[in-house]
Amino acid sequence: MKTIGVIGAGTMGSGIAQIAASNDCTVHLFDMHEEALTISQVKLEKILNRLIEKGRIDEAKKTAIQSNINVHTSMEPFASCDLVIEAIVENPSIKKKVFEQVESIVSEDCIIASNTSSLSITSLAAGLQKPSRFLGIHFFNPAPLMKLVEIIPAIQSDKKMVEIANQTIENWGKLTVIAKDTPGFIVNRVARPFYSEALRIYEEGFAGMQMIDLAMKMAVPSGSEAKETSSAGFRMGPFELMDFIGHDVNFVVTETMYNSFYQEARYKPSFTQKRHVEAGYLGRKSGKGFYDYGPDRMVVDILPDPDLIQKIAHRIVIMLINEAADAAYYNIALAADIDKAMTKGVNYPKGLLAWADELGIQHCVDALDALYDRYHEERYRCSPMLRQLAKNGKTFFGDNTLKKNLI
Repeated sequence: MKTIGVIGAGTMGSGIAQIAASNDCTVHLFDMHEEALTISQVKLEKILNRLIEKGRIDEAKKTAIQSNINVHTSMEPFASCDLVIEAIVENPSIKKKVFEQVESIVSEDCIIASNTSSLSITSLAAGLQKPSRFLGIHFFNPAPLMKLVEIIPAIQSDKKMVEIANQTIENWGKLTVIAKDTPGFIVNRVARPFYSEALRIYEEGFAGMQMIDLAMKMAVPSGSEAKETSSAGFRMGPFELMDFIGHDVNFVVTETMYNSFYQEARYKPSFTQKRHVEAGYLGRKSGKGFYDYGPDRMVVDILPDPDLIQKIAHRIVIMLINEAADAAYYNIALAADIDKAMTKGVNYPKGLLAWADELGIQHCVDALDALYDRYHEERYRCSPMLRQLAKNGKTFFGDNTLKKNLI
């Protein structure tokens, strides 16, 4: 597949165009707004110049990449495309209108894909005259740097089309995982407790935002204390990361997950984050979020409390493990792919299911049961997979039996 169409010249669309162009594809980048296309070209120039400075590419490669990207305010050039990837606003009605237009232009064999992070691929496919050609191809931001890509077939997707798209993305140097078409797919589903449990701990008054962020970044030594501490070592704390992502984006994903799962307690949005969105405190992009990023901001260092840090890190990691286990239990993806998704998609320090094996499956069950006994809330119910693994004395990666021998 050598001719690629990309819809949307924002950060994600521009990143996807750069990836395809860097792999010698002819790219047609479409956006309704000429200004967006101009900004995309200017940013690409800066990115490529930095890559030259770092010795990653030379001038000839830079020229080739830029020459491979053609910008348009019309979709007509999509007629020659083998694959068209949409990367626009997360609004299903807008996306469906765009796909209707795309389908009227592209060839019968052209694959059409959405980069959506949370919308139903099956629902989007249903709006096409030929839904078998449609699937989800979910890159992570920044797309040129992040290795992981989630491939999400719709119910209607032709298996051959999925295989071709998957191979194409792998040929671009990406690591792919196949995910079931359920809300959040793998990463956005499994990652929810990183945000939601941190917010819950803060709202309880158990710890402040800085202490929680510190807890998740500090690498706690493994060893005899491992079952109590569970090494953290995340690159960013949850409040820092929410500020980086933007609360308008992060909150909408949480709210979408909550409603899509019929008000599942584990995905319940936080009023703390909702109030920040209402105030316009969206994070780094607005200059203020959970933290202040203005020119007159004051940075206050806090003294770490080792005991509190261990309790915070342990609770959030256990909740992440539970979510990953549930994703495996419901066949959202293979256990190995879930761990690959979390380490390569959002840079987690360890695969969560391997982490569960390290801590001990029974320990994870006991920790979740203790949380449930304390709160009597469904958000703390233990995944059936963890409970059955513990009952049968099995682990996620100690053998290959997993679910088929659990029940």
